[in-house]
Formats: sequence, C-alpha cells, structure tokens
Amino acid sequence: MSKQKPSIPKGTRDFGPAEMAKRHFILDTIKKVYQKYGYAPIETPAMENLSVLQGKYGDEGDQLLFKILNSGDFLSKTQESDLKDSKTLQPKISEKGLRYDLTVPFARYVVMNQHNLSFPFKRYQIQPVWRADRPQKGRYREFYQCDADAIGTDSMLCEAEIVLMIQEVFKLLQTKKPDSLDYAIKINNRKILSGIVEVMGAAGKETDFAVAIDKLDKIGEEKVKEELTERGFEQSAIDTLSPLFSLSGSNKDQLAFLKDFLSNSEVGQKGLAELNEVFDILDSFGANVPELELDVTLARGLSYYTGAIFEVKPQNVKMGSICGGGRYDGLTDTFGLPDVSGVGISFGVDRIYDVLDELELYPENSESSTQVLIVSFDDESWKYSLKVLQRLRNANIKAELYPEPVKLKKQMKYANDKQIPYVILVGSEEVKTGQLTFKNMQDGTQDNLNLDSILKHF
Repeated sequence: MSKQKPSIPKGTRDFGPAEMAKRHFILDTIKKVYQKYGYAPIETPAMENLSVLQGKYGDEGDQLLFKILNSGDFLSKTQESDLKDSKTLQPKISEKGLRYDLTVPFARYVVMNQHNLSFPFKRYQIQPVWRADRPQKGRYREFYQCDADAIGTDSMLCEAEIVLMIQEVFKLLQTKKPDSLDYAIKINNRKILSGIVEVMGAAGKETDFAVAIDKLDKIGEEKVKEELTERGFEQSAIDTLSPLFSLSGSNKDQLAFLKDFLSNSEVGQKGLAELNEVFDILDSFGANVPELELDVTLARGLSYYTGAIFEVKPQNVKMGSICGGGRYDGLTDTFGLPDVSGVGISFGVDRIYDVLDELELYPENSESSTQVLIVSFDDESWKYSLKVLQRLRNANIKAELYPEPVKLKKQMKYANDKQIPYVILVGSEEVKTGQLTFKNMQDGTQDNLNLDSILKHF
C-alpha cells in the first residue's frame, strides 16, 4: 500500500486540546444565556432530504448545498442524456444533502413533532453546518452554528429578548478585558425593505433588491447600484434610494425619517410599527443597549425572512458578521403547517473564536483542563501519590499524576506545556511527614502544606 501525505478538505479545520478549551468557553457561555431565557436543546441529523433543503435559501444558497451521492450504484436510474444537464441528473443520483443551516431543519422538526410540543416552542441547537463556499478568512465550509428560535408566537418580546441575549453573550465573553470588543447590533425589518421597493415603483422585486443591498458592506454603493441595474431596476427607481445610503443619526431620527419616506407604503409602515415596538419593549425592560443600531440597508440574504432582521459585526476587528437572524412567517408552510411565525438568531462560533483570539480575550488558563499535576520522585512516592490523586478527584478537582516517576525536569515540562497552574511534588520526605510541596506554576512560589490545606485552596 503506497504512502500518502495526510490532509483535510479545504475550508475545514482540526481543533486540538488548546483550541477546544477556547471553543468550550464560547459554547458554554452561549448555552448558559440561551437556557437563562427559557430555550431548551434539540439536535437534528447532519443529513437532510434535499426536498427539505432546496428552495429555502434562494438561488445562491441552493448552489452552496453539499449533496450526497445515493449509496450503491448511484448511476443506475440515469440515462446518457441526463449527463448533459445537471438539473436533470442531480435528482436521479442524489436524494440527500448536508444541512446548510439549523433553521430549516428546525422548521421540519417542528412540523413532524407539532403534536408533542408546547407552543410557543423555544429551542436552542449547537451543531455543525456545511456550505460549499470558497474558503477565506472567517469563511469555512464546515462550521458550527449556535441557534436559538422561538416559534408559535408573533410577539415582539422575542425580538427584544434576542437583542438582550446578544448583549449578554458578548458581555460574558469579555470577562478578561471588559468592553474591549467594539461591536454593533444592526437591526432592520424586511417589511421596511418591501416598503422601499414599493416607493421605488418596483413592487414584486423584493428578493432582487434584498440580494443586491445585502452586499453593500462588501462591494460599496456604486457596485450595488450597478447590480440593481443588472437586475432590471430603472435608473429613476435607483435614484430614489440616494437619501437612504447616507441616512444617519440616532435610531429615533432614522425612524422619523422613514415614517415620512414610507408614508405611502402600508407594508413599510407595518415594518416601522414592529421596529418601534421592539424599541419600546427594551425601554420598558429598562435596558441600555448602546450597541443597537437601526440600519435600513441591512437585508440578510436568506429569502425566508419576513420581519425583523439582525446582524452583529465587530467594529475593531476585520471580520464579517458574527451573529445574525430574523423573523420568518412562512418557513413551516412548505412542510404543511401554515400560519406559524418564528424568530431566531445564530452565533457564528468559528468567527467569534477568531475575534476573541485576535483581541486576546480568552481567560487565563482557558487552555488547561487540569488544575493540578502530582509529580513523584520514586516508586514509593508514586504509590503514595495515588491516594493523594484520589482525594483530589473526590473533591472534584481536575488532577493528574504523571504516569511514572521519571526525571523531575521532564515532569515539570509536561506541566508547563499543558499550562497546568499548580503542581504537588511528592518525595520520600513528603511521604514521611505528610507535608506536600505545593507549587504555583504562574509565580513560582511554593509552600509545604498537608493535603487538607491544599484541598481548601481549591
């Protein structure tokens, strides 16, 4: 058998113990906040039927689905003529795909389990998703999403609580250096975008408008205007947008401008009313959310959003959105359950990982899972150390004994490499007296303490 150099697919990553400790710090933080707000966990399969996935993410999203070849002779149902047309070929050779996000599988889950759920149903889900995207900084083909959705209610309380959850998560992730992550929570409403399209005189072209305007941050105003032209918008309609591209001021000022700008659009006014209600609920909470910004050009590319939309971007790190979401009214319709409204958000843990890494925000010793290492000098002290180890673990202290009494230098190097904060040294004198050498690996200080005193330290 010929040897080959091991590799992993582009856009995927391995995570060693140090990386996993940091990832768990992020995931555990998000999980605690979700649970605090009443969300319960579920999981769904990595694979979904393509009939579930296709047609839910717009044309661009559909192209990024990873499709799985049918098992066995996957070409058995095809003819030579099928090979000339991928649209004819695909349904015959592939019936399943890797999930693109967690929202569509969640909608499918709700419909299949509707009789066993209490509505409104609030769930969180933390699992990997896959997209056949071009890999680049902050963009991967396999990445984790951390979703929370509330379905079965159209109350704007859900939107207000989403804003508060976002704020709380990012506050908890900055315990080492408070306020060092400068970020903005952008909010808009798809009904406002529909209203803008009405004012432009281009009703019915909401999806084309949303896909183009969603690229504003990436390609700039002029390129967005060019794309709108390519998508069939009249120049006079595009000129109507000019005041929106330069819209600024407080959220209140922007809402006042939009009230006038959208005065002839019923759907636009409804979107404004929903946004105003979110702001009012936050005021009633007594919440101070300076990070919350109304952004009338925020569109979110996914086609299933129908109401409020959210996006979080770091301001002091070059990175795309690290959290996003919105309200959807028709997602369960295609699965046979009409008139059910839902709203949710998703934290992009892989991008958050990179942001915290760049800003050095991980807490001290986040890379170490072991709190104390026992170092022994000879066979007798090694055997004695087993009892010490058991006492430590019985006290729920994460402890290790170096597996053999080798040279002290080697054992101490192991503690340093794993960033273990404390070491207990056990030699013949310690065995005789029961006074153990307890060393702080961070400042180098050490004391002779009995085991009870060491346990009290933890």
